[in-house]
Amino acid sequence: MSLGERLLDLRKKVGLSQEEVAEKLSVSRQTVSKWETDQTVPELNNAKLLSQLYNVSYDYLISGSHIGGDVTSIEMIVDEIDWTNAWSKKYPILATYQGIHGINTYCEKISELYDTFKDEFNLDDQDTVLVLKDILYQKFKTSKKKTK
Repeated sequence: MSLGERLLDLRKKVGLSQEEVAEKLSVSRQTVSKWETDQTVPELNNAKLLSQLYNVSYDYLISGSHIGGDVTSIEMIVDEIDWTNAWSKKYPILATYQGIHGINTYCEKISELYDTFKDEFNLDDQDTVLVLKDILYQKFKTSKKKTK
């Protein structure tokens, strides 16, 4: 789906006319029409206003990725995200830890712990990850408090 098609679809879903959108964004109705027919694209500030008007993320508006303005919409694409790559920009260790000598031993141990935990508590994969992540986070918070 093109940007124009997405804009048309979103406008219809919220029940606005081209005139109403134009008025809200302080542009002409013809401008809105040109966006919706892919003759032109909105400037960045207008794209931001459109994403707010239609309650979708800027990413969805521009690229069609299913990230919406709420957590429910985000859950739709959670499996498509490469979390290691996404978080490695903030935490570079995530991009490099695989190369640490001896790390594979710990990867195997954690995988075994994961399987044992999942089986013992009869959890599905998602719940297993969430609970183990929470346990690790609680440990992290406790350790962080001790160092202060």
